[in-house]
Amino acid sequence: MKRSTFSAIGGWQPLLFCIGMYVVALFFSIFVCSSIFYALNTRSTGKETAKTVIAAPSGNPQLASVTH
Repeated sequence: MKRSTFSAIGGWQPLLFCIGMYVVALFFSIFVCSSIFYALNTRSTGKETAKTVIAAPSGNPQLASVTH
């Protein structure tokens, strides 16, 4: 009687687990590093944006309004 087991896959299980954990760790490290990069990078662009807004000529005063 022939057994239908997946014993051949059992030998690959530790290797597939390590590859899967490497991919998950790589994904999270890219996410964390990009989050830190964008968090630190917004300070320099925020100052440049503020400088351009402050340096803009203000010939006529304008009032802001909200319409629904």
